[in-house]
Amino acid sequence: MPREIVFASEWDDRLAERRADAEAMAAMRADSSSRVLPLWRGRPLIAGADAAQAVWLAPDHPVLADAGPDWIFLGQHEGVARFAADTSSWVPAGMDEAAMSGFFDATEYHHPALPEDHRYAELRGLMMRLGGIEASMASTARGLMNWHASHRFCSACGQPSIAALAGWQRVCPACRAVHFPRTDPVVIMIVERNDHVLLGRSPGWPEGMYSTLAGFVEPGESLEAAVRREVFEETSVRAGRVGYVASQPWAFPNSLMLGCVAEALSEEITLDHELEDAVWLSRAELAQMLAGEHPRIRRPRRGAIAQELMVRWLEGSIGFARSGTDAAAHAV
Repeated sequence: MPREIVFASEWDDRLAERRADAEAMAAMRADSSSRVLPLWRGRPLIAGADAAQAVWLAPDHPVLADAGPDWIFLGQHEGVARFAADTSSWVPAGMDEAAMSGFFDATEYHHPALPEDHRYAELRGLMMRLGGIEASMASTARGLMNWHASHRFCSACGQPSIAALAGWQRVCPACRAVHFPRTDPVVIMIVERNDHVLLGRSPGWPEGMYSTLAGFVEPGESLEAAVRREVFEETSVRAGRVGYVASQPWAFPNSLMLGCVAEALSEEITLDHELEDAVWLSRAELAQMLAGEHPRIRRPRRGAIAQELMVRWLEGSIGFARSGTDAAAHAV
């Protein structure tokens, strides 16, 4: 049975129908039993080590003084109203801006008003350490905060917009245009041919890091067409049959990863400017890579859908070569 995809877990109830009820939102924000997840620069507040837990604060906690008034209502879970608040106005002592702008900043930031084991940590590093539902709620909050930060001005008239609908909308006071959160669809695909799979690496990635190919879906394009186009653009490999496997919300910054498996019709690789390298790995080499024993290619990040596609293909639960059908075997 396929494993649960990280960031795709569902909590009890998003209560979307309550977002427009200003009185209900105010009452829940004032309720001492409600809980708020602070995020600092997209990093959720956590406690614990290997089995980390998100830290949910009471609405009157002093750390939330760093947050603006526009909390995001996530809904209800385990009988408690859940919010998220952006505390990015806080500036920690000794913060390294250069490290934060890199590929991945593993630094954890401790707020002096919190216990020593409480800290803000990069969500990508927490993927397999947080529980499924807490990871999903943190990812949802991060994605919405990314959207608010990048859509502060109305795209219709250019005037400043304001948050509305409990964080799930922006409204322009000048022209009354209404804007909703944006999610960019991305196809990510494991491409197979003759019991091999095609992996690539982008410039600037850590040494030895390879992954499945991926790219944004263009307007007016089907998922199948996007898979074939992206594979050809990046490697000149022609793809034929395409099957959908699973999806993963990916708030880095605001994407929905649509996992697919594709059957290659050719194998000669010609790289474009997007990739630094691309290789065909045999089944044995892929197993070696996933075990962390490949001499050149490092193990992929656990929790990302790229790794899940590789594992499922290696197990034989997806793919065309073994199914002999016009769709990926046991895709969903």
